[in-house]
Amino acid sequence: MAKTDQIENFDPNGIGNISENIYGLPFNCNNANLVIIPVPWEVTVSYSAGTANAPEAILNASYQVDLFDPYVKDAWKMGIAMDKVSKKIKSQSTSLRKKAEEYIEMLTNGDSPEQNELMKKIQDEINLACAEINKWVKAEALKYLDKNKLVALVGGDHSTPLGLIQALSDKHSSFGILHIDAHADLRRAYEGFEFSHASIMYNAIKLPQISKLVQIGIRDYCQDEFDLINADKRIKTFFDRDIKHNQYEGKNWSEICDSIIKELPQKVYLSIDIDGFDPKLCPNTGTPVPGGFEMEQIIYLAEKLVSSKRNIIGFDVNEVAPGKDEWDANVGARLLYRVANLALVSQPK
Repeated sequence: MAKTDQIENFDPNGIGNISENIYGLPFNCNNANLVIIPVPWEVTVSYSAGTANAPEAILNASYQVDLFDPYVKDAWKMGIAMDKVSKKIKSQSTSLRKKAEEYIEMLTNGDSPEQNELMKKIQDEINLACAEINKWVKAEALKYLDKNKLVALVGGDHSTPLGLIQALSDKHSSFGILHIDAHADLRRAYEGFEFSHASIMYNAIKLPQISKLVQIGIRDYCQDEFDLINADKRIKTFFDRDIKHNQYEGKNWSEICDSIIKELPQKVYLSIDIDGFDPKLCPNTGTPVPGGFEMEQIIYLAEKLVSSKRNIIGFDVNEVAPGKDEWDANVGARLLYRVANLALVSQPK
């Protein structure tokens, strides 16, 4: 069936059809304008696990999402699809996660890979596997970028989008990253893992195409990260503490958003760790931290970003860890839909 016929025959007010793609939309990865790459990978998480289950949980929760978007008229018609969740990657993640837990326990007890042969073996195996995942994500992203599609990614832990950022670096000579998170993620090879979820932005800014890293909501970070933020002029961090103190003193969120957007170049990659939100919205995420944002605050920021005529060239949503109920996945699915719509409408006409 032609795409125009699929749109004509689709009822956006009806029940989500689980035999269709994400959100029950009548699109696939061939005819969608935006393709979501699911990456069920959480090998290097340093606290609680569960994020590898997010792609499937968000997909399942998506069928309950109403498709009306108050900011984007007929948003669903633009075409969103999610690729299949790789069982092989998830199985590999589960296997390596057990080894990582063993490694981290030994590390906590004072051992080191320099002195412990087993630790060194595990460290090397995990670093190699994570490098291979980055290559796979980059290849998948380029496959769709080469077809002029917008590409997004759903993790998994926050290490997963590095391959997508690398792929975009092949396509764009310069762009900025808007990073929403409780953590700065600027640690160097955290716990000995080069591609740790705590090192994603440290690895990203190695790319010369990254002209600016703008971080918001950061409230859990170490001295080394703070020193790097102050030393690297490409990094601008709006700490959660400073944002809230400004609000207590009378500055409104709209003004703060303007200050954030002013720091960004024309092309923007949006990276969202769900723990940047208030933990009531993501109670099962791996490393929840008091503070953070309401979801509509971030949607408002993204809407202002689009209104500024900047282009969202790609994005990711990570660290959603489903609990016994669907709450975290419901939040993740709704966030994903709203951001996808904004990314699509931000494209140059």
